[in-house]
Amino acid sequence: MHERAPAFSGSDGQSYSVGTYVDDSPDGQGRYGAALLFVRWSDAGDRPVGHLETDYLFRGATPADALAPLLALTLQDVKRHLDDCIEKQGGGRR
Repeated sequence: MHERAPAFSGSDGQSYSVGTYVDDSPDGQGRYGAALLFVRWSDAGDRPVGHLETDYLFRGATPADALAPLLALTLQDVKRHLDDCIEKQGGGRR
């Protein structure tokens, strides 16, 4: 609707937007991996200052097959993945 990525407040108090990515080529088993990429924004919100990414969440025989279930995640699921990434990085509430 707004032509911008969904934005979230992470468990570390920082602002993040989210996008998806899929491998350009298949792995040794012929599958493409798909994951979420979270861009962390400056406190002013005017520039990116870092990023986090999930491990592959889905794999498929084609990029579209890998991407489809990723796009079907709810915003609550995406937020849980963001907070998991923050926790793995050693972040948390400021």
